Amino acid sequence: MHELSLEEQLQKMRADWDQRARENARHFVDTANADWTDEDFFASGEKTVAEEILTDLGNICQGKAPGEMRVLEIGCGAGRVTRALAKFFGEVHAVDVSGEMVRLAKLALQDHPNASVYQNNGKDLTVVAEIPFDFAFSSIVFQHIPSREIIENYVREVHRLLRPGALFKFQVQGASTMDPTQPDDTWLGAPFSERQAIDMAFRCGFDPRYRYGAGEQYFWLWFFKR
Repeated sequence: MHELSLEEQLQKMRADWDQRARENARHFVDTANADWTDEDFFASGEKTVAEEILTDLGNICQGKAPGEMRVLEIGCGAGRVTRALAKFFGEVHAVDVSGEMVRLAKLALQDHPNASVYQNNGKDLTVVAEIPFDFAFSSIVFQHIPSREIIENYVREVHRLLRPGALFKFQVQGASTMDPTQPDDTWLGAPFSERQAIDMAFRCGFDPRYRYGAGEQYFWLWFFKR
C-alpha cells in the first residue's frame, strides 16, 4: 500500500474538501443537517460560540474586552462559526485549505468587515499577517486531518502567532476510528490519546492546562502559550 507523502496528503485534503464544498458545503461543515437554510446554518455557528466561547470567557479573554481582541480561527469552512465570532470579537482572521470553502465563507462575511478569510496550504499559517493574536479557536476541524504531523505543525504555527499567555482552544479526534486500510482518509482524522495530546503541547511550547472528552470523537484541548 502506497503511503502518501506530506505534500500528497495536503493535495488530497484540498481536493477532497473542494469536492465536498461543491457537493454540499453546509452538510459537510455540520453533518447534523443535509439541507441547511441560511438562518439555521448560521444559528448553529452562534450555538457553537454560545457553548464553547461564552461559557469560557475567563480563559479566553483573560480580562480583555472582546471588542478589543484579535482572534484566529483554523478551518473556517463556509464561515458558519466565523460569522458568530465576528459579531463578538473585534477582529477575526480565519483560514481554510479549501478554496471553495473560502469563497463561500467570504460571501457569508460580506457584512462583517472585521473578518478576513484566507486559503492556506493546509499545514501552516504563513498566509496570515505577522500580527499577534489574543485567542485561537478551531472546532470540528482537526478530527478530519489524517496526519498527526500536520496537526502538530498547525499547533506550532498557532504558538508562533499567539501572544504569551493566550489560549488555543481546539478539538482533536479522541476516538480510534481510523480505518487502518485508509491511512490518508480526510474524513476520519488521526486520533490522539491524552498522553499524545499532552506531549504535543509541551513540544510546541504550550501549557496543556485543561482537557475534556479524551477517548471520544470531540476531544477538547486548552493549550496556553507559555
